[in-house]
Amino acid sequence: MGINSERDVEANMQIGPTDQGMVRLFIEAEGIEIPMDFDPEEAEEIADELRAAAQAARIVAG
Repeated sequence: MGINSERDVEANMQIGPTDQGMVRLFIEAEGIEIPMDFDPEEAEEIADELRAAAQAARIVAG
């Protein structure tokens, strides 16, 4: 499975700060819960990557 492999899976994602000063991505799908914690600098890097991917997707979509 790769980035271009489509799946028919529903998932919920929550993003927010924790009481420990981390940023948590919390993903829940089909009875599975995946909490992923990042320090603020890592979270900002991920946000930059998301913005870059969104910009590239707009170009591909034309």
